[in-house]
Amino acid sequence: MNRLSICVVIAIVLVVAISASALDQAKLVPPAQQIPPVFFGMHIHRAGSSTPWPSVSVPTRRLWDARVTWPDLEPSKGQWRFGSLDNCLAMAQEHNQDVLLTLGLTPRWASARPQEPSGYQPGFAAEPTDIEDWRAFVTAVATRYKGRIHYYEIWNEPNLKQFWSGTTDQLLAMTREAGQIIHGIDPHALVVSPPATSGYGVKWLAEFLSKGGGQYVDVIGYHFYVADQPPEAMVPVIRQVQQTMVDNGVGSKPLWDTEAGWFKPNPFPSPELGAGYLARAFILNWAAGVSRFYWYSWDNHKMTIQTTEADDETLTPAGHAFGTIQKWLIGARMDWCEQDADNTWTCQLERDGARQWIVWNPDGKKDFAVPAAWHPKSVTPLLEETHPVAGTSLEIGPVPVLVTP
Repeated sequence: MNRLSICVVIAIVLVVAISASALDQAKLVPPAQQIPPVFFGMHIHRAGSSTPWPSVSVPTRRLWDARVTWPDLEPSKGQWRFGSLDNCLAMAQEHNQDVLLTLGLTPRWASARPQEPSGYQPGFAAEPTDIEDWRAFVTAVATRYKGRIHYYEIWNEPNLKQFWSGTTDQLLAMTREAGQIIHGIDPHALVVSPPATSGYGVKWLAEFLSKGGGQYVDVIGYHFYVADQPPEAMVPVIRQVQQTMVDNGVGSKPLWDTEAGWFKPNPFPSPELGAGYLARAFILNWAAGVSRFYWYSWDNHKMTIQTTEADDETLTPAGHAFGTIQKWLIGARMDWCEQDADNTWTCQLERDGARQWIVWNPDGKKDFAVPAAWHPKSVTPLLEETHPVAGTSLEIGPVPVLVTP
């Protein structure tokens, strides 16, 4: 998402926003497996140029707004510039990082409407005039990066006109062609569906899947933006997407949140609350059944929750939280996650046979009576050091804490 698209997304999301208070209080049942490192994704726009490599772990990266789109790679027909993408992959290999490449935007030379405004340059949101140009692009990329890029995503936010101005049928055809080409060149590569965004995007996804789009992809992608609402508002949208997948026969495919973050409210109430939002977003995405989540973004300072300061290196509280929440979750199994009548959320983890609990309340500070069965010994606030549990209750709030026996 770029600067020009933010205002449009705000307007769309405000219309379709789902109130966090409308969440039902059913217990979420997360995936049964241990939480893997690759669940934790990030966008880094300028790594290798002005942005130093992050000081916290970034297990997987989505390449979008990173100067590696189709117009960047093939600015003129048959004239290839792979240098930026080569550099991204070299850095990924150096840091043992997984990469998701989004194949999107049509260069003006190939565009069906080269003068049409878009969220980037004119013509970029239109379909190609000749699908053979798309086939040649996908073939060149998949051939060059066979065995190095394992995940390809088709387009970006197709329900927004500044990113895609063609029809659903046209993008379905492009997805079919890309899937067949990629799988033919690299059978081990996975293809991610065009990721619609916000609650408004569910209608687009339903149309895409109802027309058979799910058969050409291995993963369903989505962007669970919720505007100025708290992370808990992601859960009902995730459920809508999952129901849409079931209704269209692809309920067994993985669901990835390939982009989300916060651009409202502006200014954000506090850096500490921003850290709480980031942690809660990752916790709830996993609890609701999302198997990858790519935060937007490490070095975009137009977002109101930022992980780095203006130097793109010094960690903000949210940047620290991105590292801490990985330590809390990677290698653990999440047994359940639930919201009680007081709006307190509790998620139970199991690690090496021992249980732990993450607790927060999005409404503000509350006294939380720690269940005696937990036998609590220590508590670790997201942004503070571990300390002993004193008494039978804890003060909790919007920033999660980890309780251990």
